[in-house]
Amino acid sequence: MRRKGKVFLLDDDGLIVSVLSRALKKEGYEVYEETETDDVINKIESYNPDLLLLDISMPGRDGIEILQDIRGMEIKTQVVMLTADDTAETAVKAMKLGAVDYLTKPFNTDEVKIVLSNIIEKENLKKEVKYLRKAYSEVFDRELVGESRAIKELKEKIEKIAQARVSTVLLTGESGTGKEIVARHIHRLMFGTEDSWRSPFVSVNCAAMPETLLESELFGHEKGSFTDAKSDKVGLFEDAKGGSILLDEIGDMKPDLQTKLLRVLEERTIRRVGGKSEIPIDVTVLATSNRNLSQAVEKGDFRRDLFFRLSAFYLHIAPLRERKDDIPLLAQYFLSHFATKYKKTGIRGFSPEAEEILVNSAWPGNVRELKNLVERVVVLENVEEILPEHIPSWISRSTMMAEQSSNGRFVLPETGISLEELEKDLILQALEKADHNKTQAAKLLNISYDSLRYQLKKFGI
Repeated sequence: MRRKGKVFLLDDDGLIVSVLSRALKKEGYEVYEETETDDVINKIESYNPDLLLLDISMPGRDGIEILQDIRGMEIKTQVVMLTADDTAETAVKAMKLGAVDYLTKPFNTDEVKIVLSNIIEKENLKKEVKYLRKAYSEVFDRELVGESRAIKELKEKIEKIAQARVSTVLLTGESGTGKEIVARHIHRLMFGTEDSWRSPFVSVNCAAMPETLLESELFGHEKGSFTDAKSDKVGLFEDAKGGSILLDEIGDMKPDLQTKLLRVLEERTIRRVGGKSEIPIDVTVLATSNRNLSQAVEKGDFRRDLFFRLSAFYLHIAPLRERKDDIPLLAQYFLSHFATKYKKTGIRGFSPEAEEILVNSAWPGNVRELKNLVERVVVLENVEEILPEHIPSWISRSTMMAEQSSNGRFVLPETGISLEELEKDLILQALEKADHNKTQAAKLLNISYDSLRYQLKKFGI
């Protein structure tokens, strides 16, 4: 039976709690039972229910006060009031405070089931609409476009991995090759196109957060576990329950957190920061890295046992320069998308000469760089066919530089070159390769962050 949702049931009448709980569990609901109001807000926040059944007449604090507290906090749950008072005044007050419905005692369990089922169905429809809107807007970013041998082999492996519903997959490749696109494709194949919206896809960039914050984001924390922990927090592993979590750039994860992640992958449980209980998780872990993790293991930067655990199912996405057959297909694919997006449907395609430039370019930023270039051309040009002169000059220069620097030394062309343009070109390439992370781009150029900021201001980038 599919789990319908989590229900927090609060009523001081133990018999009502027992009867309702038993009936709802039979319907597929997960139920937390409570008869007292002591510390109830923290309990609700920790349980994170989809629905709260709340009795108005509670000893100590009544349900209206509790409802006010909930609406004053960031607790996202639908509330149904339980009351023995069937006056309109009580109902209006509860609805004004955000309750979605109310049930008058005595009630039968069938009535409760119908009300809860309707609320859950409405919430699911909202989620589905939100998911479909997001999916429609990102559809071009979830397709694996290409007919090269590398892409065909990748698609075959993905289908086998998705069919087997493996629990952990490692994706490697240079920045911009489309590792997240592959991860989303795996998720969609695993959980099915129709039901994938019910199975969450949660993503976190391991390189973008400090270690202490990342641990709290991944595993959640208990109230009071550190200075700013003013309430319980559900972690991303719990948010991804029944779906997938993407650990982007896992190669940048600190050693202490690597140890905790290894334990999670082996035991399939997590413990919140400051918590004592183990929380079971049912998630597919998709990890990506643009680093060579084998080399990182040898240097001692990455745990060997974690690498072996992750790489049981390992996929490498080849850089664009190694699959030139895909470049015309990708370029036309992006052109069609952006022509529609920017209402430039008069642009039909690339001339043979322009296509040749694209195919023979180095593409240090890989597919992302190609996509950005096509978007730029579509926005700036009002033509039917993209010609060589419409393609930015730095594309051909980057290819020339790649060829000339293959021996580690750049060779000045006979015709000379603009040093300022060369500097600007290298900065743009570094930003593209670093996914516009300025700190990483500065490292690639072997200059300080402040120097890079100066150069960006100088060139108006």
